[in-house]
Parts: sequence; structure tokens; C-alpha cells
Amino acid sequence: MNARGAWVVFRKEVTENLRDRRAVMSALLYGPLIGPLMFAGMMTMVLKVQEERAEAPLEIPVAGQDNAPNLITFLRQQGAQIQPAPADAEAAVRAQDEEVVLVIPETFAEQFRAGEPATVRLILDESRRESGTKIRRVTTLLDAYSRQIGLLRLQARGVNPAITRALAVEEVDLSTAESRSVIILGMLPYFVMLALFVGGMYLAIDTTAGEKERGSMEPLLINPVSRGAIMSGKLAATVVFSLASLMLTLVAFAFSLGWVPADSLGISIDLSATKVIALFLIVAPVALLASGLQTIIASFAKGFREAQTYLSILMLVPMIPVVVLLIMPVKAKTWMMTVPILSQTMLIEKVVRGELIPTVDIAISVLCTTALGLIFAVLAARLYDREQMLQST
Repeated sequence: MNARGAWVVFRKEVTENLRDRRAVMSALLYGPLIGPLMFAGMMTMVLKVQEERAEAPLEIPVAGQDNAPNLITFLRQQGAQIQPAPADAEAAVRAQDEEVVLVIPETFAEQFRAGEPATVRLILDESRRESGTKIRRVTTLLDAYSRQIGLLRLQARGVNPAITRALAVEEVDLSTAESRSVIILGMLPYFVMLALFVGGMYLAIDTTAGEKERGSMEPLLINPVSRGAIMSGKLAATVVFSLASLMLTLVAFAFSLGWVPADSLGISIDLSATKVIALFLIVAPVALLASGLQTIIASFAKGFREAQTYLSILMLVPMIPVVVLLIMPVKAKTWMMTVPILSQTMLIEKVVRGELIPTVDIAISVLCTTALGLIFAVLAARLYDREQMLQST
């Protein structure tokens, strides 16, 4: 293969792509910046809303307050603000005028005096996610009152309340403020992988389907340079833009996540320079794989729009391992490091948690991903030897 020819093609593709403002903005600005900024802004808003709802005065609409004066007193002592209940509690909850309504039936006092479980009803709608915090606060208070009354009843009968506790469980939480950041950063691997695919997508399309559509593919291939060298230059340019997009995304995350108020939840989000470099080195091999795969797919398209449609569907690939691990969390095993994208997703989580990663895991992940990327590169080179590469219609 002619290395000088590949270098010439590489410089040509990089220069032309840098002149295309739309491509540069999409690959090196919109993708790397919008994703981190949207993620950080969304998490900031969610955490602030949850914190405000958890600390806001707890207003509880109660129907039948006179049926359980002691319960009402207990709720007020715990800081709850008791409000009159609407005439139709169920209609009010359905209309979202109220998040939860406590109904105390007239039979409450009779059941309570008889030492039976006294029934109360909570009118709520668990499908309303915004009501979850208030529902949990109300149920926690009712559970506390139930336990308190139960213990008092045992004491009144001369029974040690401790007899109801068969176990004294002492929790030893080994998590750290840093490791708990995974709770918030569960989708970070997807944004990182997406940056790689988006960063090189437009160049992969332009160097294949785009050139066929413009009719510049045939003049390029008749130059006294091997087609393998031409493909190598084009693919190298695509890889460079993918890596640039990856680095910009990681840096953007490092800055934007510093604004997220996670300290209130006992979570420390720290994407230091060391972690950014580690993440870049771990994920970098995916750039070759993504660029090779995108080049292959775009080669079969007859035009820019068709290739863009195909590669848009390819954007779903980075999401698969992230969703699988969110739904079915598994312990990372050595054999999983042989699976590209899945291995990087697991390693990203370990870096974020601040865990020590076995060198063998990193080596297997890098080698297997690079090997598959080289296979795609070879396949892309062979595609350039087919006459169909020149056909745009």
C-alpha cells in the first residue's frame, strides 16, 4: 500500500471536511456539546425538583379528621400540615388537583379501641411520577405511627417491645460518594459512544456515497494510487474526526457535570483530567470500529440521503449494551471484555466508580475491539475494488 498516497488522501479529506461548516458543526460542536449540556441540565433540574419536593412543607388533605384525633396530632407533630379533603377525593386525584388524600373511615375508632388494625385509605395515583415523593413521605409517617402504637400496646400488656424484633440488622454500606455517582451517570456510556459514531458519520458518508453522488469518485480512483491507499486515507480521516468528537464530549462532560448539585444526595461527581484520559484511551479503539462499519454501510448507498438514513439506524447500536446493563445489571466477567462496545460500557462504569480495573480486562477490550475494527477496515478496502463503488444510480 502506498503510504504517501494514503497521507495525501487523508489531508485532502480532513481539509475538505473542515471547510464544510455544517459537517464540522455537527461532528465537533453539536454532538460533543449538546449531549453533555442537555444531560447536565436535565440532571440539575431533576435533582433540584426532587430536593425541593422532599424539603417542602408536607400538606396532607384528610377526610374524617375527627375519627382519629390522635393520628392527626401525631402527623402535625411530625411537621405535616393537615388540610380539609375535597368532597370527591378520587376525582381530585384523577384531575391532579391533589397528589394524595388520606381518608379515615368512621369505623377507625371502633377498630382502634378493639386492638384491631384500624383501616385508613390513601387515595393516590402511582402512575403520576411527580407524586412519588409526597406519597412516600405520607406512607412513611403512617408506618411510623403504626409502629409507635404497636409498641405502646405491647408495653401496656407488660410485654417487652423488643420481642417483636427477631433480628438487629446493621448495614455496612461500602459505597462511596464517588461510586454512587453511577446512579446519575448511568447513561454516560451511551453519550460517549454516540459521540464516536456521530463524529465520523458525515465524513464516512461524504467520502463514499457523497463522492458517488457528486461524480468525483471515478476521477479519484483513476489516480496512480492503490485503492487500498485511498481507502486508508479516507478511513483515517474519519477516525480522526471520531476521536476529536470523543475528546470534546469527555471534556464537555467534565465541565458541565461540575454544575450538577449532587452533593445534597451524598454523591460526588468527579471527572478529573486523569479519568478523562483513561476514558479516552479505553473508548478510542471503538473509533476504528465505528468508522469502518460506517464506511462499509455508506458504500452500499447510492446517495448522501440514503447513506444518512442507513447510518441513522446505526446510531441505535451504542444504546443496546447501555439499556441491557440498566435493565439487567451483571458483574463484569473476563469474557465480556471480548465484546466491543459492551466491554467499553462496563469499563466506563468502573472508571466513574473509581474502581481499580484489571490490566487484562483493558488489554482484552482494546485488542478485540481493534481487531474487529481492522477487519471492517479490510472489508471497506475490498469494497473499493468493486465496480459498484462507481455506481450512483
